[in-house]
Amino acid sequence: MLVEQIWTGNAYRNFNYLIACPETGEALAVDPLDHEKCLASAKAKGWEITWILNTHEHFDHTGGNGAVHRATGAGIMAHANAGDAIEGMDRGLSAGDVVQVGKTVELLALDTPGHTMSHICLLSQTDQPALFCGDTLFNAGAGNCHNGGHPNELYDTFAAQLDRLPDDTLIYPGHDYITNNLAFTLDREPDNGAAASLLAALEESHDPDAAMVTTLAQEKEFNTFFRLTSPSVIQRLREAFPELGESPSPREVFLKLRELRNSW
Repeated sequence: MLVEQIWTGNAYRNFNYLIACPETGEALAVDPLDHEKCLASAKAKGWEITWILNTHEHFDHTGGNGAVHRATGAGIMAHANAGDAIEGMDRGLSAGDVVQVGKTVELLALDTPGHTMSHICLLSQTDQPALFCGDTLFNAGAGNCHNGGHPNELYDTFAAQLDRLPDDTLIYPGHDYITNNLAFTLDREPDNGAAASLLAALEESHDPDAAMVTTLAQEKEFNTFFRLTSPSVIQRLREAFPELGESPSPREVFLKLRELRNSW
């Protein structure tokens, strides 16, 4: 499996992706908002975009569909319930469906509600898994739930699916928010050494055009939305929410963190 992460450089700080089969050169374009960069990258590598995959229905992920389709004839895939929101969708995906790219690449569809209720993540079926996670999971953060989602479902996605993936899973999110998210982690858990070290390093050298690719194990060290039983996180949270009990449930911690992140 070949992966090209494309930094759009736009105000929304989007990442687009091409996932290609090394044998056939067929490629899947994931959330190709910047169609010009996606098409140019595919051309430069000699790849043929045969399908488009939208992780969810928001325009900053679907806005390039038409241009890529017109240039390549590629069909459009997304969550099975997103057909009314994504024009020209050819294939609806449900949990457990497999997306085949060329002869050698298989991607497992995960139904991951929360950011929206029709959100798909893709998990590569490779020796080292890779998760293309749209706006569900960010480097050091979690998606918001403002436009068609719900934090309870986002917690369920984290707890029942993401947290159970192999620790060496590579994380490919839909946006570059890592420095802001690390700052939020440190606001919530000031003694998190992993977050402090990484933020200091990125403040010196962060280049989204050659972005750091984290693993799930690393996310569990510095992503506060995985650190729901940390005594420091809970202590700081009780300062903001005095009504929180001494031993809040992971769900309670997650929901309060998401509430704070909304206005942070």
